[in-house]
Amino acid sequence: MKYIIFDLEFTVLRSQKHTAETIEIGAIELQSDEHGELSMTDLYHTYVQPSRNPQISKLTTEFTGVTQSDVDNAPLFKDAIGNFKSWLGEEYYLCSWGPDDKYQLVRECRDKKMDLSWIRNYNDIQLSYTRLNGADIGQRMGLKKSLKTENLPFVGKQHNALDDAFNTAKLFKRYFSKFILERNNAAEESLFETKIVYSTDNEVKYTPFRELAHLLKIAQ
Repeated sequence: MKYIIFDLEFTVLRSQKHTAETIEIGAIELQSDEHGELSMTDLYHTYVQPSRNPQISKLTTEFTGVTQSDVDNAPLFKDAIGNFKSWLGEEYYLCSWGPDDKYQLVRECRDKKMDLSWIRNYNDIQLSYTRLNGADIGQRMGLKKSLKTENLPFVGKQHNALDDAFNTAKLFKRYFSKFILERNNAAEESLFETKIVYSTDNEVKYTPFRELAHLLKIAQ
């Protein structure tokens, strides 16, 4: 079985909250050996060309580092997902830090009338890590802070899809034996709405988008 730790970056649209588009996909593949030890065995990375709003905003670049030149010749979402699915293979768990990446995949695939059955065996590593540490799931720790707690260095740049996937994979590898992974399939799930799991006015609560909120405030 393969364990795919992935991360997405999306466009930042101040006035179109629910129409963000994926512009970068990063993923790390882990597999277990005969002793049950995990190793990183492959990686996947692509930029994605947005179709609804093809011009990358200044806020998007400031938050994600993705530029117009990065996406101009990148595959469109359908092609990028097709390539990603080919790389995934048949048997895998899909894991990410927090629920937003799954919500984004499901939303975009539904909007574009694409198959959802490949979004399966999804697990929220942030939620699993929070539960293992006995914390309130409404006060989740951010990825960088969690790594610091584990004395693991954050490698690369935050809000870079491949770097975030790699750093999440390090935590996943450390706690793999304690995680109870679920089997599921997005094609069989009812419609759901993104829940707010962060706050911009409480330094204790998990705030993955505080930096984004700061950028939006400056731009007003």
